[in-house]
Amino acid sequence: MSQVTEHTPPLSPDPLVRGGRSATLVDACVRGGAAAGLGIGGLAVLVTAAWITSPYPDGGPGGALHLAAGLWLLAHGVDLVRTDTLSGVAAPLGVAPMLLMALPGWLAHRAARDTSDAEEGRPRLTAAGAVGAVSGGYLLVAVGVVASAANGPLPADPLAAALWLPVTVVASAGLGVWTAAGRPLPRQEHAAVGLRAAVLAVVALLAGGALLVTVSLAWHAGAAHASFDGLADDWSGRVSVLLLALTLVPNAAVWAASYGLGPGFALGSGAWATPLGLPGAAAVPPFPLLAALPAAGRGSWPHWTATVVPAVAALLLGWCAGRSARRWTAKETVLTALVASWACGAALAVLAALAGGPLGSGRLSAFGPVWWQTGAAAVLWCAVVGVPTALGVRAWARRDRTPATAGAPEPAAVAAPDRAGMPEEAARTPGPEPVRDEDGEGDELGFEAYGFLPAAWEPAPPAGSLGSARSATSAQPPAPKPDPAPDPDRDPDRDPAWKEPDRT
Repeated sequence: MSQVTEHTPPLSPDPLVRGGRSATLVDACVRGGAAAGLGIGGLAVLVTAAWITSPYPDGGPGGALHLAAGLWLLAHGVDLVRTDTLSGVAAPLGVAPMLLMALPGWLAHRAARDTSDAEEGRPRLTAAGAVGAVSGGYLLVAVGVVASAANGPLPADPLAAALWLPVTVVASAGLGVWTAAGRPLPRQEHAAVGLRAAVLAVVALLAGGALLVTVSLAWHAGAAHASFDGLADDWSGRVSVLLLALTLVPNAAVWAASYGLGPGFALGSGAWATPLGLPGAAAVPPFPLLAALPAAGRGSWPHWTATVVPAVAALLLGWCAGRSARRWTAKETVLTALVASWACGAALAVLAALAGGPLGSGRLSAFGPVWWQTGAAAVLWCAVVGVPTALGVRAWARRDRTPATAGAPEPAAVAAPDRAGMPEEAARTPGPEPVRDEDGEGDELGFEAYGFLPAAWEPAPPAGSLGSARSATSAQPPAPKPDPAPDPDRDPDRDPAWKEPDRT
C-alpha cells in the first residue's frame, strides 16, 4: 500500500503578501495620504457650495477648487499671495483661521494614532517610523495641492510652504502617536506636575481671552451688527461671513490673552492696542469681530481689568504646582513652578505666532501679537505670581504635619492598663465584662452574674481563700424555708386557714 501525504506549501517570501513590516509602512503612508485627501475634499465641498449659492459667482468650478486648495494650505500656516489686488501688486495673506487649522491637524493626528494601534498579528511600527510614514504620505498629497494652488487666485509662498507644511504635519502626527501610547508624561514627578500646571494656565488664558472678546462684542453690539450687514446683503454671503467669523474666534481669544498679558497686539503698522491705550490710527478692515477692538486713546479702568485674566491663570498654575509639593522641599517647588512658567510661555508664543500675520502690504503688513513678547510676558506673570502661590499652597498643605504639643499625654500610654504589678493569676485572667440587662443596658456597678462560677480552664482557687469559700457555698443546695408559726391569738372561726400548732 502506498500512503499519500499532502505538504502545505511554504509561506510566500514576499513581505507584502505576508503582511510584514513593509506592508505596515505602506498602510501608514496610505493613511497619511487619505487624511490629506479628506481635508482638501471637505474644504472643496464648502467652497463649491458657497460658489453655487452665491448670486454673483466669480469664475468657474476650477477657480472654486483652486480657492479651496489655497485655503487648505492656509490652514497649515502657509502664507498665501493675493494676485488680484487693485494696485496690481501682489499682497501677502498670513492670518490663518485657527479653527480651520483644527481640521487637517485632527485628520493627521487620527491617521498616526490608528497606525500606532497595529492589528493583532501584524508588526508594530516604532514611534519615529509611524510619524515618518504618515507624514510622508500626507506631504506627497500636499505637494500636489501646492502645484494646484499655484494656478489659482491664492498661490502659496514656496518658502512658507516648505517650512510650515512639514512642521505642522509632523507635529500633528507626533501627537497622534503620543495619544496612542496613552499620553505618557515624563517619569520625573516634578516635570509631570509642571506640564500639567502649564496646560491649566494656558487653558485659563484662552478661556479668559474668549470671555474678554464676548464682553467687548456685547458692549459694541451695534457696531458689530452694522459691520455684518455692510459686508453682505444676501443670505449666502451672510452665512459665509458668519462661518469666517466663527473660524477666527480662537484667533481673537489669543489676541485678547496677549492684550491682558500686557504686550497687546498690532493693528497695522503704527497702531498697537494695550491696556494702557491705543495710540495711532488702526488700519482695521470692516469685520464683525474687529468691532470689539478698544477705542483709540488712553486706556481706562475697563481696559485695565483685562489684567485679571493672566493673574487668575498664574494663580491656577501656582495652585496646581503647590498642591503636589507637600513632600517636596521649597527649592523643588520653586523649580517646578518655574518649569511650568516657561512651558506656558512657550505655548503662548506658538499660539501668538499662529494667530497673527499680514493682511496685505504697507500698513496692513502687521496684524496680531508678536510671539516673543507674548511668550515673555506669560513667563513673567507666571513666575512672579505663580511661584509665591505655589510656596503658599505647599505651606498650607504641610500644616497638618506639625509636631504635637510636648506636654500633651500620649493616647497609647492611657489606653492600655499596666499589669506589671498585678499577681500572675490576676494578670492572666481577663477583667469582667459589663453586665447587660434584657433591654441591653449595662449594670451601673459592673457586677457579672456568672463571674463567680469557675471555668474549666481556670485554676482552682487555694483553700481558705475567698474564692474557695464562695465556690463551696454555691455548690450546696439551698435549705428549704420553714413554715411560719401560726399566731395563737388568731380566731379559728373567723380564719379558716388557721391551723392549731403541734404542742407535742
